Amino acid sequence: MFLVMNRFRVTPGREADFEEAFKGRARLVDQMPGFMAQDMLRPAGEEGVFISMTRWRSREDFEAWTRSEQFRQGHGKRHPGMFQGPPQLEMYEVFDSTTEA
Repeated sequence: MFLVMNRFRVTPGREADFEEAFKGRARLVDQMPGFMAQDMLRPAGEEGVFISMTRWRSREDFEAWTRSEQFRQGHGKRHPGMFQGPPQLEMYEVFDSTTEA
């Protein structure tokens, strides 16, 4: 299993806008080969970083998504002023898990 996390530093006061924008997304990734699940994490405190975490069968499946037309469509909207910089991408290979792969 391959995990991908994007950390979003949302501009203070725009948290609800971010959540609404994400809930209204096209969900094109959901049909991609190898896609397993996605979780959106909100900071538990007053401030913090939102995290998008996706699970993939393999790194190759994730990379195929990033080269797809669906990826371009899903990432085409812009949200001026919503972020305090670009998201931080992190990728991990799972070597042990309680989740079935």
